[in-house]
Amino acid sequence: MPDFEIVKGYVPGALGRIVSLHGSYYHEHWGFDLFFEAKVATELASFLREYDPTRDGLWLATADGRIEGCVAIDGSRASSDGAHLRWFIVSDSLRGNGVGGLLLRNAMDFCRQRDYPRVCLYTFAGLDAARQLYEREGFELVKEHRGAQWGTEVLEQRFECPVSGTA
Repeated sequence: MPDFEIVKGYVPGALGRIVSLHGSYYHEHWGFDLFFEAKVATELASFLREYDPTRDGLWLATADGRIEGCVAIDGSRASSDGAHLRWFIVSDSLRGNGVGGLLLRNAMDFCRQRDYPRVCLYTFAGLDAARQLYEREGFELVKEHRGAQWGTEVLEQRFECPVSGTA
């Protein structure tokens, strides 16, 4: 297994690297284009500008000082809509080595510590490895429909996981 470290919080260059990981992966495997990459960049930049470490979380997987994975929790609407798990990705160089599960556990532990009632995430059908990790953490599919919120039509899915009282 390659050596890696989980870093909590922002580090310089993280915004660009997270966008790059998403843009490259989703273009290569799903044909997503500039619309998707710009959406990731815009929404991630907005999240980081408003980042509050008492309610939000960001975890980065690094190897040799390079960001190779990420997950974030947006807690801005946690009490009403649930915390929002976002930007979960692991590079090809670390994928399959337990990094994704570790990132996800960090994010879910953060939500449990804050006693958020639930965590939600939006994804699409076909990301089977990620779905297995989500389900292992207790997420359940609650809604799916055809849509193009990422710029390409896919079967969009919403998963939720209750977390209050499960610590």
